[in-house]
Amino acid sequence: MPTVQRLSRTAYGMHFADQIALVCVPLIAALVFDASAAVIGVLVACQSMAHLLGSIPFGMLVDRAQQRTLVIVAACVSLVGFGGAGLAVLAKTLIGFGFAVTFAGFGVVLFTLTALSILPKAVAAPDLAGANARIELPRAICSFAVPLGVGLVISGASAVWVFPVAAAGAFGAVLVTFGLPRFEVTVPDGRQSALGRIVEGGRFVVRHNLLRAISICAIFWNAAFSALLVTMVPLIRQWDGLDAGVFGIALAAFGLGAIGGTWASRRFAGRIVPKVALVFGPASSLVAALMLLIGGGVGGVPLICLAFFLLGFGPSIWLIAQNSVRQMVSPPAMLGRVNAVIQTTIYGVRPLAALVAGAVVGATSPQTGLLMVVGGFALSFGAAGWSGLRRITSYAELRVGAEV
Repeated sequence: MPTVQRLSRTAYGMHFADQIALVCVPLIAALVFDASAAVIGVLVACQSMAHLLGSIPFGMLVDRAQQRTLVIVAACVSLVGFGGAGLAVLAKTLIGFGFAVTFAGFGVVLFTLTALSILPKAVAAPDLAGANARIELPRAICSFAVPLGVGLVISGASAVWVFPVAAAGAFGAVLVTFGLPRFEVTVPDGRQSALGRIVEGGRFVVRHNLLRAISICAIFWNAAFSALLVTMVPLIRQWDGLDAGVFGIALAAFGLGAIGGTWASRRFAGRIVPKVALVFGPASSLVAALMLLIGGGVGGVPLICLAFFLLGFGPSIWLIAQNSVRQMVSPPAMLGRVNAVIQTTIYGVRPLAALVAGAVVGATSPQTGLLMVVGGFALSFGAAGWSGLRRITSYAELRVGAEV
């Protein structure tokens, strides 16, 4: 089985489990633990804390360790974490639930970083965009199917089963990983300290025009998205005729949009101009947030689903495009650290934003939280639209060390 295909199958198991956590953490917090908005914010922060704590050290590992081994370890860590979360729900242990979800997240982080560094070794440069889309497709499909299923069946009684099902997905990923080949390992410079290697990767991202713009755009987008996850459940409960299950249906629409965006990126990989993809994603997110702010309570479920569809469609195109950009412009021996720095900006900001949003919504109202979301997406659009990203006409013009 080709490497990209095996990585894709592994990704199905990992993202199936991870999407269950994404959807069910706030729902289980409300249904099982009867948590307040502030506690929901803390649990959402726990879920994404692994990205903040693990990305940098894992990025260093990816640059110097056998990447086949890292993928196997990543799947095993997720299996243990999701299994532990299921046990914590059965025992109704809130603290244990938070720790287990965080631990599972470390496996997802390690897998994502390792897969991004394996792809340039597995395919030729012209095929990178298509390979990135293929690896991203499992996330998109799971982000549609999982929330839809959860939205239809979740209840106080069924909530105890969701994390054992997630653990089963992680177990499937473990089985697939053992068929991966071994990859060439870059021998690090023994004269450079661990801190020096981290600083080198961060300095490269900060000094590179394109990577810096990607990072800033990602910081604001993910802060806004995390705030939206915290805000939506209490907001939906305020809207007439809607219940908490609509949150799962909305995330299913998000997943459907992600499938559409990923399919478009793969189908038209050679025809979508990079600058269009890199600006369209943040722009569509801002439009979606404004739709929720202006008409969410009036438009009901159809408008909420349309807004979340846009949140999935445009950003998935952006994600695939920026993955290709960073793989093209980063030195191969530094790619793991570069990915780690950007991954930290993409996901590491989420727990901080979740905590802030939970506190703000708890102290004021869900409408205030939604205003924060709009502001975050607006800043994300500005970071992309007024940078060198809007001038990239083809991936072929990019090379290691290039500035646009």
